[in-house]
Amino acid sequence: MRYLCRKEFVNERGSGWLTGVFRQLAARSSGRAPSPASRLLQGALLLGLCVSAGAAEHGVREVSPDHLKLSGGELSVGLNRDWKGPMPDVQRVLIIVHGRLRNAMTYLQSAETAASQADQARNTLIIAPQFLNESDVRRNHLPDRLLRWHDNDWMAGEPATGPAAMSSYAALDEVLARLGNRKKFPALRKVVIAGHSGGGQVVQRYALVGHGDAQLAGSGIRLHYVVANPSSYAYFSAQRPAKGFDPAGCPGFNDWKYGLQNLPAYVTGQSSAQLEQAYVQRDVTYLLGQKDINPNHPALDRSCAAEAQGAYRLVRGHNYFAYLQQRHPQGLAQKLVEVPGVGHDGNRMFTSAQGQEALFPR
Repeated sequence: MRYLCRKEFVNERGSGWLTGVFRQLAARSSGRAPSPASRLLQGALLLGLCVSAGAAEHGVREVSPDHLKLSGGELSVGLNRDWKGPMPDVQRVLIIVHGRLRNAMTYLQSAETAASQADQARNTLIIAPQFLNESDVRRNHLPDRLLRWHDNDWMAGEPATGPAAMSSYAALDEVLARLGNRKKFPALRKVVIAGHSGGGQVVQRYALVGHGDAQLAGSGIRLHYVVANPSSYAYFSAQRPAKGFDPAGCPGFNDWKYGLQNLPAYVTGQSSAQLEQAYVQRDVTYLLGQKDINPNHPALDRSCAAEAQGAYRLVRGHNYFAYLQQRHPQGLAQKLVEVPGVGHDGNRMFTSAQGQEALFPR
């Protein structure tokens, strides 16, 4: 049986997830010809996966109502308040990054709930950037001036397809640069960038290679990162925690976004050692759901590069944190926090007591 599944659909759940499914099915039938019933079952399964993965490729249903003018175009954003004029009462800014579904307004609502529960709504500006892709522009007949990316390239900091080749990380740089304007934000003390799932991948990689800390340091504004339940992390070496991992059988396992080889054009002028030394000094919280333990979760990256980091998200997070501790025994400016009773659910993660503490640290 020949299986057909568009590449865009494969990428929708993170690079290579469907490849992992094919590999596992092939391994199960290795050495013997699959029965007709087995072929039919495999075909039905993969067709369902393709259809499920492809659903989001029809484009988002809700486009965030506000636009932020950047050097490369306009970024779609959701806001909890109008920020056109000076904001003397804002002491905190929370930038909340969506996952692969690009549902920025859903994450904005979760952030607003968390702020209210933490009694921080009055002095907090919430910004929910929406990294649109080409299917979103087509479905919603959006103007050409809006920034958009190919599929999930925005997760890895790749350049937009239009109107200019602006990296998604460069877009975050410009948002943070505006927050450093003391005339507009005279009372701002802290900025938190948080993301769940695919958004967690963005935040972890941006904390590694982004320019936000340097931009805000001159204004006396602290920057904190919250990385919640990502499918994978960027490693600094070829070491991987999975038992029996064979690098020879996993080409590209150390390429960006899983490692520091073949970095995107956005990353220039720093060696791997310099990036690592800066990263371990970042203020990062790894927020992990105790029940995010399904190795067959439909949105889990199951490529060999991701599976080299562990079987599921909770263990991948613990493995990465242990890896950092091993490489930096003198200590880290980072911590790992588990959220009891929560799986892969962004709203429950951020509105939990642990999530509120991470988003609105005292």
